[in-house]
Amino acid sequence: MNSMKLTIVIPAHNEEASLYATISSLEAIIMVPHEVIVVNDHSSDNTAKTIDELSVKFNNIRLINNDTEPGFTNAIKKGFSKARGEMIVLVMADSCDDPHSINEMYKKIMEGYDVVCASRYMKHGKKLGGRFLQTLFSRWSGLSLCYLTGIPTHDASNAFKMYRKEALDSIEIKEAGFASSLEIVVKLFLKGFKITEIPTVWKDRVAGESNFRIWKVIRNYFRWYLWAVFARKEKL
Repeated sequence: MNSMKLTIVIPAHNEEASLYATISSLEAIIMVPHEVIVVNDHSSDNTAKTIDELSVKFNNIRLINNDTEPGFTNAIKKGFSKARGEMIVLVMADSCDDPHSINEMYKKIMEGYDVVCASRYMKHGKKLGGRFLQTLFSRWSGLSLCYLTGIPTHDASNAFKMYRKEALDSIEIKEAGFASSLEIVVKLFLKGFKITEIPTVWKDRVAGESNFRIWKVIRNYFRWYLWAVFARKEKL
């Protein structure tokens, strides 16, 4: 019988400078029995070596290589497919996501929810730092999508979410880039899965360089945004 409750999936492309701090924080704070899967997404630095070293200290860490095309979505799909936990939470490698939120997300899952979104834009949530245009777009899209469709989160584009594995297994992820975070929650919402949110504090990275390029992905986010709005109207 599977006793593993939670799988933490961390996609990592050239994140050797951040991973030690990120994983050490997770291991110090997460109270739920868990495993950590770090998906090495075609890194050219010492990401894999760093994880090998961390796995000596923490025996619940697994390194998996993304052996498909490089990119955020392929990396997380690889991690999802290897997860042993009943629940899966996606965490960024750069320590921007608050690990304390994971304990609160898990409590909500235990109340019967299928998806718990960590929200920067609800009451008591915060986004500290980051690029102005990226913040403006994510805030506008999250708040407006909540009001236009009724999706029960003010931060649908945030990748920091916890899912029941059976919910993730029920959909096909088609988006190739970062917009898959929006695609997933919209599809689960339209399928009737139970979704909620908790406030979180997001902090900009202090080491390494972000792979997020807003002008490359905004069109894909907007496509899923419009799809959510019109698909919701058709169901009403």
